[in-house]
Amino acid sequence: MKVIDLDADHYTRHMLHAEDRVWVEKNCYVDIWIELVHALGCEPLAMLPFVNAIDFVGDQWTFFKPRHDELRALYGIDVQELNCWRPLIEHAEEHLGAGRLIATEADAWWLPDVTGTDYRTQHTKSSIILNDLDVGNRTLGYFHNAGYFKLDGEDFARTFRLDMDPDPAFMPFYAELVGIDTLQCLAEADLKARSAELLAKHTAEMPTDNPVVRFAARFQRDLPLLQDKGLAYYHAWAFATVRQLGAAAELAALHLRWLDAERHAVAAEAWDRINQGAKTFILKAARAVNGRRALDASTYFEEWAQAWQSARDALPSG
Repeated sequence: MKVIDLDADHYTRHMLHAEDRVWVEKNCYVDIWIELVHALGCEPLAMLPFVNAIDFVGDQWTFFKPRHDELRALYGIDVQELNCWRPLIEHAEEHLGAGRLIATEADAWWLPDVTGTDYRTQHTKSSIILNDLDVGNRTLGYFHNAGYFKLDGEDFARTFRLDMDPDPAFMPFYAELVGIDTLQCLAEADLKARSAELLAKHTAEMPTDNPVVRFAARFQRDLPLLQDKGLAYYHAWAFATVRQLGAAAELAALHLRWLDAERHAVAAEAWDRINQGAKTFILKAARAVNGRRALDASTYFEEWAQAWQSARDALPSG
């Protein structure tokens, strides 16, 4: 049963996931929504205003996600929590058979598209969208990260917890129903008008103080701990902090140029400075952690703080 007619071997990803992007993969949830909206024939750039409102909260930057009400307003997509009261595969048969997709958390250990990183290497939680289910042949077509893929065999069995003894301690992954029966792909002018309204709303939700300043202070406190813990700990920290900041900044710049490149040139350029700097910083900090060397990051943080303020001042709010 297949909701969207796709072939994993010939799937073309959206330009937001092009190989020349600074951050090809952003985070597991926003990535699958970019590709799903794209596969449905609509423009995912329109949903991105929310990235402008990212904030630094204690030990991480916002794990930015599209809001469900905005997916409905832009594309007519309805997202509701799936109550997993029975095995996931039974829900998948029910809902994919009725034309509804399922977005669910999954163990990346069993996702072959991440061969070389998590696949059969480490158990990490990720997000996928189930689209094409063949229970008899044990195959699944799914959206994950920057594309659309297929898994089968043991990966299928483990993803759906088949051929396993019941485990009363197992807690089902969080899942969502994605209804597309009211799908709408608006004309570009109408889509941009709605996206511009969302941009004003999210700009108004940006922090009142500069979150980069708070991040800089926290980094100076955390650097000795990162060096003590080592690279594995650092990579987890970097994903939660620098990567989310950089990826959000890249998406913000791309969205603003799509919306109105001339009007939003100042803000887009400011976000790009953060985007590019974050990529350089994440590698430089890794070397400092691995070599247990001192790192003066003040230049990076000062530039990012100035860029964030420039973007904030240049963006419309309503």
